[in-house]
Amino acid sequence: MARPLPPRRPLGPGGPLVSPLGLGSWHIWDRVEFGEAVALVRRAVDAGINLFDVAYYNMGPHPDDSPTDLIWARAVKEAGLKRDDYVFCGKLWLWDYPAQDFTQQMKVALDRVGIERADAAVIGDYKSIDIPAVVDDVARQIDAGRLVSWGTNNWPFADFEAAGAYAAQHGLPQPSFVQLKYGIARRAMAEGPHYGGLFRSGALGLQASDVFEGGILAGNKHTQRQIGADPGGIRQAIIDAADEVAKIAAGFGATPAQLGIAFVLGNSAVANVLFGARRLSQLDDNLGGLELFAKHGDEVRKAVAHLWLDKGLVNPDGTRSVPAPAKPA
Repeated sequence: MARPLPPRRPLGPGGPLVSPLGLGSWHIWDRVEFGEAVALVRRAVDAGINLFDVAYYNMGPHPDDSPTDLIWARAVKEAGLKRDDYVFCGKLWLWDYPAQDFTQQMKVALDRVGIERADAAVIGDYKSIDIPAVVDDVARQIDAGRLVSWGTNNWPFADFEAAGAYAAQHGLPQPSFVQLKYGIARRAMAEGPHYGGLFRSGALGLQASDVFEGGILAGNKHTQRQIGADPGGIRQAIIDAADEVAKIAAGFGATPAQLGIAFVLGNSAVANVLFGARRLSQLDDNLGGLELFAKHGDEVRKAVAHLWLDKGLVNPDGTRSVPAPAKPA
């Protein structure tokens, strides 16, 4: 029996309507057999998933010129998807900015996947920047029709706030969402008082990433894949907690991945949960997280409350990790 299509939520004020689940692309499509990639994008859209997080990875900590975006674009074409079947969420990088400004980046990224505009873009991998210049550059992309809405990735709250204030002062498009590391173990920024205040007011949407910590909290404790940054230095603690997560999930008759999705969706600020899937079975399993949330959302959050592992180790304002207390001699 087919599951009903999940309700869509705005990706922040004025943002596109997106499915609660979205497929991410960092070293996903280049690790999938092509026929499976075609089946994945077709199945995702048929199941009601409309957001694809697709980036061109060519600088900073990932200068490998990955073909993952090219493979995704081929799979979309082969699957027969039309442009209005999906929301395209891209990335803009700061590593070589402004030498590679957003006009250059967007023209190349859009040309690679064969589309004319991004419905949204995340300014990722934060580093110290000229905030007014960045906001002005984003506005130029929107004016040129290459971009519709924008957000940021794990920015310190003060800098995000400054970007929004500058945009408001000058009548420019403001960031409508943030992409934050958020899951059972990592909650400091997403549930803290800084971003949390904007979430509660409805002034900002949340896109959750790294929900499974590179697969560790989805049942793959010994993954060899590349995983993102480890704020607070808690990755080993997350590995150590993976068995307990699996045990709690089993108590709900669910998988660890379903538990992680149900937990995140329990935060009403979440517009979209990003995950990667290499097989149809993984995609179908993750879709089951919607059912778990609908039936047991509050119970799930209570059951994993004690597994908030970055509490007290990552500052909620995103400025830095808090040094761990010294171990006794």
